[in-house]
Amino acid sequence: MVEIFILLVLLITLLQLVFLGTVIFLENRDPAKTVVWLLILGALPVLGALLYLVFGRTFRRHKLMSRNDNIESRLERIVNNQQSRLAGNDVAIGDKGPQKKKLIRLLLKDALAPLTVNNRLEVLTNGEDTFKALFDALEGAKDYIHLEYYIFKDDEVGRDVLKILSRKASKGIEVRVLVDGWGSRKIASGLSELHQAGAEAEWFLPVRFPFLSSKLNLRNHRKVVIVDGRMGFIGGLNIGDEYLSRNKKFGFWRDTFVRLEGESVHFLQTVFLNDWYFATGRSVDGRKYYPHLDRVGEQLSQIAASGPDSDWEPILQVFFTAMTGAEKKIYIETPYFIPDESALMALKTAALSGLDVKIIFQGVPDHKLTYWASHSYFEELLEAGVRIYSYRKGILHAKILIIDGEIGSVGSANFDMRSFRLNFEISAFVYNREFAARLEQDFVHDLADSEEIRVVEFRQRPISYRIKESGARLLSPLL
Repeated sequence: MVEIFILLVLLITLLQLVFLGTVIFLENRDPAKTVVWLLILGALPVLGALLYLVFGRTFRRHKLMSRNDNIESRLERIVNNQQSRLAGNDVAIGDKGPQKKKLIRLLLKDALAPLTVNNRLEVLTNGEDTFKALFDALEGAKDYIHLEYYIFKDDEVGRDVLKILSRKASKGIEVRVLVDGWGSRKIASGLSELHQAGAEAEWFLPVRFPFLSSKLNLRNHRKVVIVDGRMGFIGGLNIGDEYLSRNKKFGFWRDTFVRLEGESVHFLQTVFLNDWYFATGRSVDGRKYYPHLDRVGEQLSQIAASGPDSDWEPILQVFFTAMTGAEKKIYIETPYFIPDESALMALKTAALSGLDVKIIFQGVPDHKLTYWASHSYFEELLEAGVRIYSYRKGILHAKILIIDGEIGSVGSANFDMRSFRLNFEISAFVYNREFAARLEQDFVHDLADSEEIRVVEFRQRPISYRIKESGARLLSPLL
């Protein structure tokens, strides 16, 4: 009887493995991911099946995320109108060349990201500038505050933010806070305080053990703040003491945020309100959330959101298009560098074509596995002529792309496959020389705090490093 039971269990397990293996095979995903998942499933049948169900499943927008129909239809009308006007050269894009028009068209199509003209954007370097500007904006709120973060910590700066939000809510100002269910899992008591003060605070895809959802691997990595529909913030900094260089473990923290004023704030608002609707089922809409704006500037920008809810991969696609269309230089700052084959080819081709291609990468790691996986790509890039720098002053966490001194991008997306395909991300793409020059100023300053990695020296690294790199790279499709 025991033997029959064991055989039955083995048969059921075998059938499950065959079924899952067939599902993985028929998904037609990236071959590297398919091979890795099949190997894991073969080597660790039970654990591999569990890991696949939690971390490996692919999702499509219509299956994953519900959106506010009113907001979506309004957004589509704006995008359709701009596409028609752009096709007829009726969009005020000044002296912007065909490369920028191509990027604008791409983001209109794949990210539903309207082009905005009436904008003033300010680069905020590191935590001190960022939190000063953020606190000033929160204190000045008159109608509402919308705040969305991947990490919101219950530490000194987190408590400072909670105090402001609670005080504002107690005075009748609308406060809505949306935090990722994994990254902000330790702020539960803080959210309760906000509720008691009259604010609304909710989880985005909450993680509830032991009931692990297949969406556990899909995290909201966005950092977004909107105040009164007139001012917004976007970038790489979460809310925590380390982002102000107060954590002794990490030391100095190098990051970038952007303060936005003008029309771009309205489309930052759209992303937040759609995320809010998905997380809560509560619709928030109306004229007060999209107020009339006076003229504040002329910096062209598009706010692009991407994630597993997207039909396409907007941030990866616009990065690829920008890099392949570059004519002079490509500058990248990123803490985690795990490109797919298309991005890797774009960088190598640009360097081989004689372009100035520089990457500043995190030299002091906060995550060892991604650190070693990133290094596995360096040799082929160095051989192609890409110049790679290891930031040594502290933790590099800025996510920046600069093209030809004409286009600048700042947001939450790292230059890795997780950001491109799994996380909910958001970036601002700005077609403005002054903005790009300001980013480049920081880039040059960071070069002085970095050590260039030379190809000859890199080839001589210890065999133990190569083993770590190869092992991490093997797992990189899962990171």
